[in-house]
Amino acid sequence: MGRIEQLAEKYRQHIGLPWQQTVAGAQRVIMVVYDKELERSLQARKELFAMATRETGHEWFEVGVADCFAGWMAAEEYRDAYFESPDDLQLKLESEFAEHVATRIRATLSKPEVTKNSVVAVFGVGALFGFTRVSRVLKLLEPSIQGRLAVFFPGAYDQNNYRLLDARDGWNYLAVPITLHSAGGY
Repeated sequence: MGRIEQLAEKYRQHIGLPWQQTVAGAQRVIMVVYDKELERSLQARKELFAMATRETGHEWFEVGVADCFAGWMAAEEYRDAYFESPDDLQLKLESEFAEHVATRIRATLSKPEVTKNSVVAVFGVGALFGFTRVSRVLKLLEPSIQGRLAVFFPGAYDQNNYRLLDARDGWNYLAVPITLHSAGGY
């Protein structure tokens, strides 16, 4: 069994457990953490996670955020000026981009068919690196999570600390980790 299949099995075991409904938004997040080198393989095999979710009696919804920066920048009135002077973009990124990404995900979370029995899976968060922090986006989403939010996270997890692409200082988060390597994960 390959690493993606093993990860999908760990995910299935966790998602099949009874869901506690009285937990905070941050505790409704499941961080599926995998080696960054597996990103393309995971994308190609994401149906394993969808099947595992459905087999355990839950609905599955997906949202991709890999193209969020391109869409946000294309809609930006002053994009040409930002390309000429990229340092000027930093303030705008810090103040607006995380909300843009959260809005994309919230659109799926708020669909009428998404219920307390649903999993909303977020793919492509590696593409956010350098533009915003995943922790900032998750903080904005916490009040909108009804069932579970599964974030497919290329990086590392160690002692409640998540690091995107193994490159940036991590953050401590209350999410449930699902990994192949960590003794602290599921």
